[in-house]
Amino acid sequence: MNLPDLPTVPRDFIGYGRNPPDPAWPGAARVALNFVLNYEEGGESTPLDGDPVSEGYLHEIIGAPPSVGVRNLNVESMYEYGSRAGFWRMHRLFTGRGLPLTVYAVGLALERNPAAAVAMAGAGWEVASHGWRWIDYQGMDEAEEREHILCCIDTIAGLTGQRPVGWYTGRISANTRRLVVEEGGFLYDSDSYADELPYWQTVAGQPHLVIPYTLDCNDFKYLLPNGFTTGDDFYRYLVDAFEQHWEEGAARPTLMSVGLHCRISGRPGRARALARFLDHVKDREGVWIATREQIARHWHQHHKPA
Repeated sequence: MNLPDLPTVPRDFIGYGRNPPDPAWPGAARVALNFVLNYEEGGESTPLDGDPVSEGYLHEIIGAPPSVGVRNLNVESMYEYGSRAGFWRMHRLFTGRGLPLTVYAVGLALERNPAAAVAMAGAGWEVASHGWRWIDYQGMDEAEEREHILCCIDTIAGLTGQRPVGWYTGRISANTRRLVVEEGGFLYDSDSYADELPYWQTVAGQPHLVIPYTLDCNDFKYLLPNGFTTGDDFYRYLVDAFEQHWEEGAARPTLMSVGLHCRISGRPGRARALARFLDHVKDREGVWIATREQIARHWHQHHKPA
């Protein structure tokens, strides 16, 4: 049988293949473990900011449609919980254990709660860019998206005293990665879920590092149908993922990411599960708990692009 000619597509289905490189993590660690706190509250969709609908995604009323043309005060208050209370609980959980953290910070959200930005910087956390708004950038005009990138950079630098070196939009456009590279100054972006190790891509004619993120070890699944229901669900999944990484890491060290949100894991019943996992891993031998900036700098130094 003659197969039809396969179209050329800009996708990589092979990656590192059977023999991924040894990442040579510091201390000969089996696992590089990174925690990410998504700080989005205040950047979500709302008619107050000129959006056509209220936010319909990742709040406690699962499956409720967005309100068209009007504010949804219930949803707004659920997001406000994240910045008013949830963030500070997360801050206590990590600073109390001396654990590093990467924040994916939405620029407008930080502008509306500068005290949180100061606390992030004071804790020594990495504050990476998560876009100017927490909205879907698919289909946005390129010039407008470029302006949003600049606004987010300027806000984070102004409020924390340090320019961001990492980027994650989440709901990206076809232009996002190229615009980030063209802007320059970034060590990495994380708008990928394609691997368990960082990898290089050629973007706008130059090498660019991608550190894949996660949507499975991520508390957003509490707020999805058929996702995590209780803290025990989340805890058990994280432990199983971690132990598998740690076991395989004896021969093939890898990277594990954990995604968190102020308005989700910042709730007491969920925070307790997160605390249990932090205590499970914080003193484990062979684990490098690091920010994504630290991981990126390690990769830039030890695994230069071909």
